[in-house]
Amino acid sequence: MPFPDEIAPVVLVPSSEGWATEFEMLSTTLRLLDLSPRGAIDHVGSTSVPGLVAKDMIDVQIRVQDIHTESTIDAFASVGFRHRPEDWNNIETTRCGPEAKLVFAPPIGARRANIHVRADGSTGARDALLFRAYLRANEPARDEWSDFKLSIVASVNDIDLATYGQIKQPKWFELMGAADIWATRQEWSPDPLVPWTHL
Repeated sequence: MPFPDEIAPVVLVPSSEGWATEFEMLSTTLRLLDLSPRGAIDHVGSTSVPGLVAKDMIDVQIRVQDIHTESTIDAFASVGFRHRPEDWNNIETTRCGPEAKLVFAPPIGARRANIHVRADGSTGARDALLFRAYLRANEPARDEWSDFKLSIVASVNDIDLATYGQIKQPKWFELMGAADIWATRQEWSPDPLVPWTHL
């Protein structure tokens, strides 16, 4: 659930070239956390796909070798980030079943963002990267996903984040099925982790 300072209806805005720059600014802070011997910091979600409408919320995925919950929460707290405590933010329902993850919100007043910490090789981590790769490579699929999201917001006044997510879910599964086929044909796979000091 959003923290009190984040509560607002879902609003979709046109793609912005500034989102990539804002991701880089966030990643500069996140590199200081040194969460794992090897890792990756990825721009994911709709703001990572040029031309895709999105909520003005930067989604960042940090892939680590293993999730160490207490030390990770402490590391984020040291730079003012807030752990999202809900069950669904700590156990993710993926296409292959439940998986552990952590989600963090930025400090109050900072740029709106979600930071997802996932184990490398997990379904959730792979799907976040596959969603981005597929829609970057497939303009018709990107535009169809944009139109679908806009139709949700147009049909429900002041829609909240939870309802928006529930309505999207069946169509998202359909999208990811097509992405799986694309990934097989393209022999796509996520980039490997690198030493944290090289991020």
